[in-house]
Order: sequence, then C-alpha cells, then structure tokens
Amino acid sequence: MSAMQHAGPTDVFKARSNRLLAVALWALAALGAVLTVAQSGLPGVRYLAPLALMAWAGWALFWRPAVVVSDSGVELVNPVRSVGVPWEALAYVDTKFALTLGTGAGRFTAWAAPGPGALGARRARPEHLTGLPDSSFGPEHTVRPGDLGNTVSGQAAILVRRRWAGQVDRGAVAGGQVEETPVARSVAWGVLALGLVLVVGTVITFAA
Repeated sequence: MSAMQHAGPTDVFKARSNRLLAVALWALAALGAVLTVAQSGLPGVRYLAPLALMAWAGWALFWRPAVVVSDSGVELVNPVRSVGVPWEALAYVDTKFALTLGTGAGRFTAWAAPGPGALGARRARPEHLTGLPDSSFGPEHTVRPGDLGNTVSGQAAILVRRRWAGQVDRGAVAGGQVEETPVARSVAWGVLALGLVLVVGTVITFAA
C-alpha cells in the first residue's frame, strides 16, 4: 500500500545493484529447492522454508525498496514500511550514509539508496560532478561522496533535488510549512506477516 497519492510524472528509482542481489538470492533459493527435492523427493518439501525465506529476503530487502518521486513529493518504499514526504514537509536532503530526507517529523532513510563505501568514493571523477543540482554543494562548493552522480545515493538525490527545485520554481510548494505538514507512514503488514511466517518455519525446520 502506497504511503501517498502521486500526481504528475512519476520517477521510480531502484538501484541496479540491489536488483542483482535479489536475482542472485532467487537463483540460489531455486537451485537449493531443486537439489532438495531431487535428493529427498516430495518429503523434502518440508525443508524448503529456509529457501523460501531467502527468496522473500531477496524481494523484500532488495527488489521492493524504491524511491518514488512525483509532483506530490517523495515516497520512500522500504522493506516493510513506506514514508510519504510532501514537498512542503521536506527541509533538506542528506546522503551521508544513505539518501535521507529531513522533515519536521524527523529524518527518514531510503533503503533503496545506500551511500557509497570507501571504494565507491575513490572511483569519483570530475564528470561525476557535472549536472548536479545546486543544493548538492556544501560550503566552499564541496560535495559529499554520497552526492556524486556515480553513486546510488547520489543518483536518487539528484532525482529528488531536481524535482523539488522544479516545484519550488513553479511556485507549487508553499514555503514555511515544514513543521506543520504531516508525513504519511504505512506498514506493509502482508509483507511483514509473510516474513514472520517464513522465519518461524525456518526455525522449526532447523529444530526438527
């Protein structure tokens, strides 16, 4: 269930690296299931809970998370919770550890847009500074590694900052309402429940 109603053109950001991790987990789970059934026959089905949990983790932790940007604001779709931040509620965008939206209701981090590690920061090149929104730059025109265009957090931040600046320039965002504007939050109870069931099934499998 979405945490907010989106309007206008909508951009959905999902990190390619996260998708590759999801596919890798699904492939391992599928291979494990085939080998288990091949070796144990139909009775082996009762041992599939850990593999099903692995497949669920691939989807919930790496495939599902997204940053959704529209004229309405930004929605952070995390594994079991979504946060909808209207533009009026947004105070700042940070990328120190991951894409993080600062609001009057607190700070909200995007699971889909982690910051770069040391290796990612070392791969920075001058061209990765090209085309960054003005709000990406700090004092003395400095830029955090997580804001660079070659990083996952930087790519998501560019989407957010550009749409935010465009909305402000159009006069579509009322200023001075950060504290008063509510932030929407929702929990994906179905996703959470399925994960808990698979965890219990996995524990029972290993205890048997």
